[in-house]
Amino acid sequence: MTAIGFVTRTTNGGFRGQLKLLPVCADIDIVPNRDKSGDTQPDFRIFTQGLEVGAGRILGGGSRGADYISLSLSAPDLGVRKLCANLGRTAGLYGDGGFFLIWNPVD
Repeated sequence: MTAIGFVTRTTNGGFRGQLKLLPVCADIDIVPNRDKSGDTQPDFRIFTQGLEVGAGRILGGGSRGADYISLSLSAPDLGVRKLCANLGRTAGLYGDGGFFLIWNPVD
């Protein structure tokens, strides 16, 4: 697993941290989508410097049964492909509110 960033949980139920790639290092906010009105809309919206660059969805964990957050980011600096990642707990690092952004390459 390749970690491409780190975030911590915020008081509003979202996350704040950094996306760290070779050409990109950006502060990001993952904000709950309070205006969600249907299953086709994301559970979270991702912003950097006031611009929306992606979305997140809460997905079921399959055999483990634990839900997780799947992220999809798209921006000119990332090229023509979307960047996909999952939020994964830091397993004791940085307290209970810490999560790594785990790169999830899409074929």
